[in-house]
Amino acid sequence: MRLFSKILAGVALAILAYIAIGGMFVALASPLKMRGEMIDIGGGRRMHLVCEGPKGAGPTILFEAGAFGFSADWGVVQERTAARGWRTCSYDRAGLGVSDPGPEPRDGLAVVGDLEKLLAAAHEDGPYILVGHSMAGLYLWLFANRNPDKIKGLVFVDATTPEASETPQGGNFVQQFTRASRLAAFGAGTGLYAPLSGTWFGDKIGLTEPASSEKRRAFASPRHNHWAAVEVGQWMNAAEQARATGPLNPDWPVAVVMAGGNRRPLVGNSLRAQPAHQARHGTVDVVAGAGHATLLGVKYADTVVKAIAEVREVALAKP
Repeated sequence: MRLFSKILAGVALAILAYIAIGGMFVALASPLKMRGEMIDIGGGRRMHLVCEGPKGAGPTILFEAGAFGFSADWGVVQERTAARGWRTCSYDRAGLGVSDPGPEPRDGLAVVGDLEKLLAAAHEDGPYILVGHSMAGLYLWLFANRNPDKIKGLVFVDATTPEASETPQGGNFVQQFTRASRLAAFGAGTGLYAPLSGTWFGDKIGLTEPASSEKRRAFASPRHNHWAAVEVGQWMNAAEQARATGPLNPDWPVAVVMAGGNRRPLVGNSLRAQPAHQARHGTVDVVAGAGHATLLGVKYADTVVKAIAEVREVALAKP
């Protein structure tokens, strides 16, 4: 019994030491030089916007990150698209990255409403080619149907759709992911993730600097994880809000890029590819070896850039 008590005390001490180390990592971390700028969207709130490339060079490529993601997730893809001379913009949703938090609920209407305010305040008037990853497929759908005159095309990167989210398989995944997100927020709040931020856990995408450092900082951030979990808790509401806007305009060119790694997809590929199949000009690319996160990283980013280029070419060819 005494031995068990000693072991238990040792484990507790190790956990407390680990948490203390995590707190030290956060306290000692040097501030990062911020890419982009903070934009006042009104109501005492500011949001972080990263735009690259010249204005007026065709439609703006507008990136929307997935759950727990923000502007840094698109660091490699944005760098490579901007290098082609295209106007590109990514941003941090409310409470994520360095953007100020916003009022709850953080559902699809709140997210898209914030984005509309941000673009207006920054005088980024479009038109846009929307590019979204994972959960952001819902936000793309909703934003496109709320702003149809500004849309030139869409690219879904291993992204969900309203129909895919609302299947039994999709609903089960969302339930499990919601619980995991709450645990993630709790873990970040106790400092558990800070010692891991320098490992693979901190940047599962495979980003270059400075985006990789931004991603690692957010991985350990209690605030970022809290608001990301709050968003995930509104996943099904966002899916319903997107579905209620109706189908996408079939005249919009659509590209779907999906990870082709060995792991079983969260929802059937046919449902996730549906936006491309329902468009008059749609393409689907399943990228062999790519994972859900690594699609955006150094190794596979060119497949996403290729899909954007195809949509852009069709959009520019239209009268």
